[in-house]
Amino acid sequence: MSDLPPALTGIVEDFGALTERERLELLLDFSENLPDLPPRYAEHPELLEPVPECQSPLFLAVELADAAPTRQSLVHLFFSAPPEAPTTRGFAGILREALDGLSAAEVLAVPPDVPDRLGLAHAVSPLRLRGMSAMLSRVKRQIEKALVA
Repeated sequence: MSDLPPALTGIVEDFGALTERERLELLLDFSENLPDLPPRYAEHPELLEPVPECQSPLFLAVELADAAPTRQSLVHLFFSAPPEAPTTRGFAGILREALDGLSAAEVLAVPPDVPDRLGLAHAVSPLRLRGMSAMLSRVKRQIEKALVA
């Protein structure tokens, strides 16, 4: 797993060490720990990008720490998902915990198969796993867009 950032490696290893039921419980923990949006987004939801591939409503925003972003700029992630969507919130919580604060280059290098590595294929639907993949793709797309701007 040397192709993953350290925090994401730890999360994947944590999931891998658990039974299927325990993985769902850990996913719920990530759901419950997803932070609220800061006021700049909570008061202006139009600034968030929807992720329609998710089965539940999910919105995200990506910020790069520098006014003139480079591949070394730190990435900050913000997600909004309803409390009644614990799987979606859990996936968002994983991405936030694992990727927030990394450089743009590190986030862009995350392989697209991260959802598969969590070992949830039998516990959640393929549509939900595709939703997490879509979240990661949109995060990367927003980073690339910021780097070009």
